Amino acid sequence: MRYTGKLTGGLLGFALGFGPVGAVLGALIGHQFDAYAEQRGAGGRAAHAAAVGERFFRATFRVMGFLAKADGRVSEQEIAAARAVMMQLRLDPAQVQLAIEHFTAGKQPGFDLAGELTELNRVCLGRPHLNRVFIELQIRAALGGNGLDGPVRPLLGQIAARLGVSSFEFAQIEAALRIHARGFGQPAGRDAGEALERAYRVLGVGAADSDREVVKAYRRQLSRHHPDKLKANGLPDSMIEHAKQRTQQIIEAYEMIRERRGMRT
Repeated sequence: MRYTGKLTGGLLGFALGFGPVGAVLGALIGHQFDAYAEQRGAGGRAAHAAAVGERFFRATFRVMGFLAKADGRVSEQEIAAARAVMMQLRLDPAQVQLAIEHFTAGKQPGFDLAGELTELNRVCLGRPHLNRVFIELQIRAALGGNGLDGPVRPLLGQIAARLGVSSFEFAQIEAALRIHARGFGQPAGRDAGEALERAYRVLGVGAADSDREVVKAYRRQLSRHHPDKLKANGLPDSMIEHAKQRTQQIIEAYEMIRERRGMRT
């Protein structure tokens, strides 16, 4: 499956077009050499991004299948939750079929979870935001499947720790995704206060924090979930929809807080 074809084509097109028309022979040779080097470098980056994307896609649905089978059986609700994630990501038919194959492989008795996580850690080295997105997708499916009950929560906590996601971050992600499932809406009265509290949890701050701290948290969360940044780090196109949805949630949370506080920024 090709995740980065457009990016690769754009980079190669830029590289092949390098060099001014009418330059002297020496300059032309220099430009052609630079173009060749840039082309090779761009091709290598694109190939690496594609490898990251393929491994990320594979691990996402294999681990999802493993967690669904953690209590000994995969329920209809857990299957529906995995399907819902596929639908929310707007996977095309071929991607859905591949995701199902990976999910099925993950729930087999001999599935090597440690090996899968080792490979994921290897390709995502230096890309901590990708590991966060991975955990977000697992929590998203688990919440829809069994509400993180039974052995799923401790197992997912161990997986998160293996990928460098702290227990504090895990709790913050879970809170944000539970809120994501409900949305903010236009509440009034007591519900308005609860919605505001949920908005603070999405940003990872509290009502007692200063405006400056709220803005800082907002920018930090946007940086972590910005679709373009995640894509440049290897997040496959098939997962970008999740990043877009989380970004929208962060913006909505910030706008609610900003309006209630009367902030100008």
